[in-house]
Amino acid sequence: MQDRKADVFVVATANDVSRLPAEFLRKGRFDEIFFVDLPDDQTRAEIFQIHLENRGKSSTSLDLEALAAATPGFSGSEIEEVVVSSMYSAFSEAGTITTESLLKEASGTVPLSVSRAEHVNELRAWAKERARPAN
Repeated sequence: MQDRKADVFVVATANDVSRLPAEFLRKGRFDEIFFVDLPDDQTRAEIFQIHLENRGKSSTSLDLEALAAATPGFSGSEIEEVVVSSMYSAFSEAGTITTESLLKEASGTVPLSVSRAEHVNELRAWAKERARPAN
């Protein structure tokens, strides 16, 4: 990639940087390494809104701030699954998605930041000295 002649912007992602060969991490191969941490409260509220609206559900009657506060350590995909599970539950009960139904689904979810806390903390420690924060 360091020999590129054209104006090209290359982006790559990795969930486990420790498994990448060292030559991928050196300057020149990639110009910069960014670390994207788990979303903060405001970002989690926005993620809820996005996933609800992508499924044709309005978020105006929901308490997005309460949902964000109830989901610390949740990734975007975990929040998406809370929305999807809540939709299934609402459909099976002939109801609608509510803040309470979303909170119920969230309370039954163990995010990776809890089930794999050691791994997440190791990754954060690695990134602290070796990557630029992207949040």
